[in-house]
Amino acid sequence: MRNSSFIKTDKQKQLAAKAEKLAETFSERAEYYDRHALFPFENFDDLKKAGFLTLSIPDTYGGSGLSLYDFVMVQEILAQGDGPTALSLGWHLGILMNIRETDRWPEELYAQISREIIQFDKIINSAASEPNSGSPVRGGKPETTAVRRGNKWVINGKKIFTSLAPALDYFLITATIEESGEVGEFIIPKDSKGLSIMETWDTLGMRGTRSDDLILDDVVLDDQALASYRSKPAKKPMPQGWLLHIPACYLGIAIAARNFAVEFAKKHQPNSLDHPISELPEVRRKTAEMDLKLMTARHLLYGTAEKWDENPDTRHTLSAELAASKTVVTNAAVEVVDLAMRIVGGQSIFRSLPIERYYRDVRAGLHNPPADDITYKLLADQAYSEES
Repeated sequence: MRNSSFIKTDKQKQLAAKAEKLAETFSERAEYYDRHALFPFENFDDLKKAGFLTLSIPDTYGGSGLSLYDFVMVQEILAQGDGPTALSLGWHLGILMNIRETDRWPEELYAQISREIIQFDKIINSAASEPNSGSPVRGGKPETTAVRRGNKWVINGKKIFTSLAPALDYFLITATIEESGEVGEFIIPKDSKGLSIMETWDTLGMRGTRSDDLILDDVVLDDQALASYRSKPAKKPMPQGWLLHIPACYLGIAIAARNFAVEFAKKHQPNSLDHPISELPEVRRKTAEMDLKLMTARHLLYGTAEKWDENPDTRHTLSAELAASKTVVTNAAVEVVDLAMRIVGGQSIFRSLPIERYYRDVRAGLHNPPADDITYKLLADQAYSEES
């Protein structure tokens, strides 16, 4: 399946070519990082050299001002090489894009972090999930606490699903401010005293993201560490378009599985046949089914991203479409990988073939936000709130 289908400009063509070159290199390392559950530091070194860490920083600060459409394209391509690397990069780029579009941070803080990323290749991600509160999108209040002591903040708590944990320079965490009960968003440097990582990430798939636990034990921060109040509306409240990087990543994994299965079918010829299995009607039907699902998913994903980019004034109306894109694309990706496994047959379960890794990695998408039930509730509420 060609990556060029949704490339419309020379700039996108150049960016896609860089991403494809990186993806080829990442695919050579993917099995090693997965088997040993290691963070792909080499891949991130390559991303840094290629300037990919700065893509979503505004051009006024020296970045590329990446559009959502281009972000989706990059994620889809990189994930064809290695899903965990793409998803990890997506969190970093997406956080910066979201802050850029909501103005929820003081300008001086965002400019400072942007400069450090551009000059020193710093990496940032949020850590919001907790053992008892679950996913933040379900409204659970952080049990992590922030206490004011003079002109300092003291943070205590535990975060789970901290993707990129071994590589992060900044942890963006949420905490309940004890004095007021408000939820604050704090930025914590990795070398802060009392900050530690508990290596708990022993998972079925997406092993290379190293989404370990973050432990905060009397971490003392300066006053400026409070980046925003999450319990207050942003200056520019809107749905989180940047989260489309999630389905884009799993779509890329599915495309990689589809491509592997097609190439396998072209070459695999059991001695019971006088031709490769690619000529069998059932294999062709499954291949067509994969392509139909991918075609549908890609049009929805890219169409939603394009609508986001081209109509800033109507972004607040896109909550349902963004959620639907994630649900449709991620479930389609799972189904495509399952079909690819059926084409390859029994050999698909051997770890010597990458399709077994695609099978495990793609399933993680079902647990990234928003969950399917949230999407269905959003669509149902929208339907029954319409005027007759």
